[in-house]
Amino acid sequence: MKLHLRFFASIREGLGVAQEEIVIPDSVKTIADLRAFLTMRGAPWSDVLSKDRVLRCALNQQMVSADTTLLEGAEIAFFPPVTGG
Repeated sequence: MKLHLRFFASIREGLGVAQEEIVIPDSVKTIADLRAFLTMRGAPWSDVLSKDRVLRCALNQQMVSADTTLLEGAEIAFFPPVTGG
């Protein structure tokens, strides 16, 4: 499955990449699977996308949960939690 990944704010800064096209194996079915797959790249991916860190995700510009099923050709975006005051 081919996906377009986008990374924002501190995630983009930590990874040193804003976006990329990726082909994932058939075993990667959900957002959580994708996150785990990306962490297997090693540092800094394993640090920035660690399951211990709170992140938000969007699929085709809709906020989704980690158990959301991936779609062929989808855009997946990773965001840090938003804070404000």
